Amino acid sequence: MKKNEIIILGCGSSLGVPRIDGYWGRVDKKNSKNIRTRCSLFIKYKSLNVLIDTSPDIKNQLLYNKINKIDYILYTHDHGDQTHGINELRPLAWKNKSRINIYGDKNTLKSLTKSFEYLFKKKDKFYKAILKKNLINKKIILKKNKDKIIFKPIKVQHGNIKALGFLFNKIAYISDCSHIDTKELLKLKNLDLLILDCLKYKKHKTHLNFKESIYYIDKLKPKKTILTNLHSDMDYKSLKNKLKNKKNIFPAYDGMKISYE
Repeated sequence: MKKNEIIILGCGSSLGVPRIDGYWGRVDKKNSKNIRTRCSLFIKYKSLNVLIDTSPDIKNQLLYNKINKIDYILYTHDHGDQTHGINELRPLAWKNKSRINIYGDKNTLKSLTKSFEYLFKKKDKFYKAILKKNLINKKIILKKNKDKIIFKPIKVQHGNIKALGFLFNKIAYISDCSHIDTKELLKLKNLDLLILDCLKYKKHKTHLNFKESIYYIDKLKPKKTILTNLHSDMDYKSLKNKLKNKKNIFPAYDGMKISYE
């Protein structure tokens, strides 16, 4: 693995592609880039290994990408497709020989504590707590050895709830979003890379569609954009062809790797 690298562990919407009932939607099942697990992102920065979200598919995502060490975890929001792989973190905490620090907003931490109390609080002598909660404020400073990386939360609307994106090293990750207000957009100027929600071609109540994603990209003008949270309506090859006249905008696929400074 390169020194500084991002891996899109999963780029699928809440049910993935194919769905559990075998439904592939409108994608070509022969193209492996249409096999999509639920959204999670891995960030390697020097000695630091950081996860954004723990999708229900996180075990296989980490195994597939040969990742067996996680130092910190950031959560965008409390929906199940972003959080329900949290139990899989137990062996990683055992390996670290310490609790893993997780970061989320007030609602996310409350929800995770309620649903997975045993991960945060020792219930009996056989099951030790493996996670430590940290409330996200203006910025998150993560350290390991002499290395440090700073994440800034980006507040976005996700249907009728608030969710977070994250900004670090001129890279922004916004996986679940239906609207970004002007104040937050100002934080996203001069990006080297934007990874942005793009659920469908049709309008959706809780996610950006293709037209809306392109609107924000044209407004922000990042050097490169990757579209994620792709529904089974979004065939990889067809979407790539649709973007052929859009400079430096690409569909995500599971296992996609991006090096950065």
